[in-house]
Amino acid sequence: MSETTTDPREPSGSFPSQEQPSQPGLTGEMDPTPDHGETSWIGRGRLEGRKALITGGDSGIGRAVAIAYAREGADVAIVYLPEEEEDAQATERHVREAGRNCVMLPADLTEEQACVDVVGAAIEALGGLDILIPNAAYQRQREGVDGLTATEIEHTFRTNLVSPMVLVREAAPHMSPGASIIVTTSIQASDPSPGLIDYAMTKAAQVAFVQALAQDLGPKGIRVNAVAPGPIWTPLIPATGFPADKVKNFGADTPLGRAGQPVELAGAYVYLASEEASYVAGAVVPVTGGKGF
Repeated sequence: MSETTTDPREPSGSFPSQEQPSQPGLTGEMDPTPDHGETSWIGRGRLEGRKALITGGDSGIGRAVAIAYAREGADVAIVYLPEEEEDAQATERHVREAGRNCVMLPADLTEEQACVDVVGAAIEALGGLDILIPNAAYQRQREGVDGLTATEIEHTFRTNLVSPMVLVREAAPHMSPGASIIVTTSIQASDPSPGLIDYAMTKAAQVAFVQALAQDLGPKGIRVNAVAPGPIWTPLIPATGFPADKVKNFGADTPLGRAGQPVELAGAYVYLASEEASYVAGAVVPVTGGKGF
């Protein structure tokens, strides 16, 4: 075996019991700290000069993508909730250390006007928009369908479904041929958990959204795709309200026997936005540790 080959089952092991009271979760309270590629991602200029808007860019997958994009040569705008300012500042620091511009856009995307405003602000500050990544998401553990409330359902749907549609509506008219939209869906779209019933519904709907949108925007030269993460160690997990044993054994049920790290998603987003994926549209790329999609 080559000395540079990594065993994909490593590092194995369980997580310490931990819980954060509500969404959004915060990186600083996690044990262990997720790996966003801070010390490992090496850019190769694959996105040189591109301009990207990433929602949920303060932490988790969004931070990993922002770091990778910056090191690949892209300027980045990140959207985050005001209470996630500390996490967002950490992402900004890494983007700027890569020599790229980072536009900070605190906003609550459950509000339509906020979606309109962040797209306009990103285009103005970046001087255009080549890549849109609707990545922000909301999920909570449900104890049963009889405990669902309309308020919580609407919050999940507004965050995971309505905001991506409004963001695309606002961004697409400003995107040129060669631009890319990459939606973050989930393994929950095809392998739903009963405790995440409303979240899983939104993720399944996102797949249909991507496939329909790819047909709508393809003739304009805009490629639309999705990445479907499996169990990834992000602040979403300890803040979802999972039972302690689920957090402790998070990801152990995958064929690789472990949870993924945010940096392990970044390559999929770089690929889909790059010229290497010039004929890829309407696709869902699973990054699931072997769980079927």
